[in-house]
Amino acid sequence: MNWKRNLAVLWFGQFMTLSGMTMIIPFLSLYVQELGVADPEEVSLWTGLIFAANFVTSFVFQPFWGKLADRYGRKVMLLRSGFGMAAVMALMGFATAAWHLLALRILNGTISGFVPAATALISANTPRHKMGFAMGVLQSGGVAGTILGPLIGGILAEMFGFRPIFYITGGLLFIASSLAALIVKENFDRKEAAEQPKTTVLQTFRELQRIPQLTALFFVTFMIQFSIQSTAPQIPLYIQKLHGLELIALYSGLISAAAGVSNMIASPLLGRLADKLGGAERILMWCLIGSVIVTIPQAFVTAFWQLLGLRFLQGVCMAGLLPSVNSLLRKYAPNGMESRTYGFNSSAMALGNMVGPVTGGLLAPFFVIEGLFILGAVLFCLNVLWVRHALVSRARTGSRIPESSR
Repeated sequence: MNWKRNLAVLWFGQFMTLSGMTMIIPFLSLYVQELGVADPEEVSLWTGLIFAANFVTSFVFQPFWGKLADRYGRKVMLLRSGFGMAAVMALMGFATAAWHLLALRILNGTISGFVPAATALISANTPRHKMGFAMGVLQSGGVAGTILGPLIGGILAEMFGFRPIFYITGGLLFIASSLAALIVKENFDRKEAAEQPKTTVLQTFRELQRIPQLTALFFVTFMIQFSIQSTAPQIPLYIQKLHGLELIALYSGLISAAAGVSNMIASPLLGRLADKLGGAERILMWCLIGSVIVTIPQAFVTAFWQLLGLRFLQGVCMAGLLPSVNSLLRKYAPNGMESRTYGFNSSAMALGNMVGPVTGGLLAPFFVIEGLFILGAVLFCLNVLWVRHALVSRARTGSRIPESSR
């Protein structure tokens, strides 16, 4: 069946995209030094700018690419992003100054969009009774790439140096995109798409704002990334406080891997459960409540193993969030605006990736990391109330999309 082949190929593509984006994390600051930046403060500044640049332009441009996907097809946008990122990633290996790398990261964020395009394509070409499972499997590919990317990057850096990693990553992205071009099939009616009224990105946003379910889902996506990124940079310091100075990097990696592995395993299982229950609203609601329950104790742990166990459970809860969100986006998106809806959701994700680390860094001196966990739990709790009102209650009463938005 086409949807199964599509899912298998795009799982690999999503894995390659996310692993390629995270491979540079272990050696980015070292590569900046190799490009001629010597002062430690300047190295930190350039590293932060280069890492964030991708998310800034991604936040801005994702709705635009979503608009084109609804007009010309998701596969076209998927290939545009895949081949484009392959070229840009390879060019990063030729950089001779820090500003070259910064400019290429800005360009990479501008043309990115493989993940939302893949999600929109899968959602549009998968039977509805298999939607939860498909979204869970697709999510597991992205999580696997995010987990293994830094590990692969670190190993390759030791074996080949920094520059060859960009060539290798670009080549793998090219292979993944080529497989998608040859194997992935899309059911897309260009004639029907052309008949849809043309709207600007701002008009589309206003149209989507009229649907309270979508507003709630965008906020859930933002909060997932905000919660992860606001505490992630502080985890090594928290481990140092709990365990001392020895093996901090190893224990930090174990913490990250624990949440990632449980997320990767649980995503397809929770997606399948959502299909059996006949809706993703319940999975989303219970996973949000679970996130509250497992986040609060992280502020009160007294040993590393306690934090490790809680982060593993948090990964399970997170596994039910994004796949459920993606399934529900397809359910509530107006006809002909599915890709734009996923584009705005991708912008919400990029915004969380940007705002989370900055907020965590600014608040850490005042709240300490324990306070950040409590703050995250409070925000998740507020999110539970919002989702209950905007999704669960409306689902029970049968309230869905305003007719004018269809």
